[in-house]
Amino acid sequence: MDFDFSDDQQQLRDAVRKWVDKGYDFERRRGIVNAGGFDRAAYGQLAELGLTGLYIPEEHGGMGMGPVEGMVVMEELGRGIVLEPLGQTLIAGGVINGYAPDAVKADWLPKIASGEALIVLAQQERKARYRLDVCDTQAAEAGNGWTVTGAKSIVPAGDQADAFLVPAKANGKIALFLVGRGASGVTTQGYGTQEGGRAAEVTFKSTPAVLVTLDGLTALEHAVDIGIASACAEAVGVLDKTMDVTVEYMNTRKQFGVVISTFQALRHRIADMKMQLELARSMSYYASLKLNAPADERRRALARAKYQLGVAMRFIGQNSVQLHGGIGVTDEYIGSHYFKKLTQLELSFGDTLHQLGEVSERMQDTAGVFA
Repeated sequence: MDFDFSDDQQQLRDAVRKWVDKGYDFERRRGIVNAGGFDRAAYGQLAELGLTGLYIPEEHGGMGMGPVEGMVVMEELGRGIVLEPLGQTLIAGGVINGYAPDAVKADWLPKIASGEALIVLAQQERKARYRLDVCDTQAAEAGNGWTVTGAKSIVPAGDQADAFLVPAKANGKIALFLVGRGASGVTTQGYGTQEGGRAAEVTFKSTPAVLVTLDGLTALEHAVDIGIASACAEAVGVLDKTMDVTVEYMNTRKQFGVVISTFQALRHRIADMKMQLELARSMSYYASLKLNAPADERRRALARAKYQLGVAMRFIGQNSVQLHGGIGVTDEYIGSHYFKKLTQLELSFGDTLHQLGEVSERMQDTAGVFA
């Protein structure tokens, strides 16, 4: 199998890396965290690069690219621990393009591609944990349209987004709806998240909604799988930088008159971390390559990938902190922010223990990864 990237993919990577290095340094990120964890201007710059239109067809103003390009972009954003939720935009573009009626596509896809509209997935409910089939939010027909009533938790940038993708029960079955944040009956309560980003509790009370699809669970599973693939790729970027700062620290920190990178026991730990990084990278590739596979195959693959990424994130993050000592958890040092981001990503779209259960439930007669 050829894992080389095309010239276009390399140019895309270089463009995003250049923006991260020059336009989203640690000081700018710190300022965004202090201002609440989301910056519309930074999101607009992602749109200017064309990134908000990655999964949107050219006929609707997008770039018409696929999962591998999405992976390349999310890796680079992970290296800069970028707070603006581009992964959510990839979810919205992919789901609306794949499941919505033509009129909804024509109305919303150009706005997503241009960066005019930030649409985020609002699926998490308090008692659901990570189960997608648990949904108390209700939808009801109202004239020629629909209304939704319910509450969603930990919605990324929920008080800053322009609209939400909302699963709700319609006639006893989960359907998927598009709801504008400015619609009547919507209330949001925003807060900062532990890695510096932003989320919100969102409630809907007889709120007008646009139907995306009545087969909501199928669309929701696909949405979450896009999110998992994005999170895996983002994590690889964060892990890359975590390794870089750890090795740099070990090459400068002295103990007993010599740099600690000369200590054999510590060199062995770095080797173990590097092995976990490359395993994580390969499973991120696997996740992206399986993103357009049939649903059963895709769901198995994404659960396997997220499980392995969770193991790698915990192992590398914790070892990095231990090799740094006390400075590794101080707010002034960038390494602590990588660790926080890894902790948050490990919990996103199903934590490691949940994904292990998913892998077990979906295991077939042949249990190999590529079965």
